[in-house]
Amino acid sequence: MKEQGFSKQERIVSQKLIDELFTSGQSHSLTAFPLRAVYLVRDGQCQPSAAPQTVQLLLTVPKRRFKHAVDRNRVKRQLREAYRKNKQLLTGSVPDGQLLALAFVWQTDRHLPSAEVEKRVTNLMKRIAATL
Repeated sequence: MKEQGFSKQERIVSQKLIDELFTSGQSHSLTAFPLRAVYLVRDGQCQPSAAPQTVQLLLTVPKRRFKHAVDRNRVKRQLREAYRKNKQLLTGSVPDGQLLALAFVWQTDRHLPSAEVEKRVTNLMKRIAATL
């Protein structure tokens, strides 16, 4: 069984990759309210690392939705945990030699229970895996 952690290599840290994800015409978007998933499949790795990752994740919770950092951090923690528990849905479906850049964007100003957040995240991840 693979490790279920969420390491630094699994996070999108490259500003170039973030710009490409949100501005290129090659990225795709899916919605399962209150989440929007924006994803891009590209060749190769964006950054050299000892253990190359096939999926990299970005989480965004706009300040416009939650004014207090405590609230934004809670939602990001829920999203991270839901992804961490279910990341095997995506890692097996990414073709060899390709990188899946994935961003989750929170779109409401309400908190949801963790079980509901996990349900929405898995729904999006299954839909993305089906398109790969």
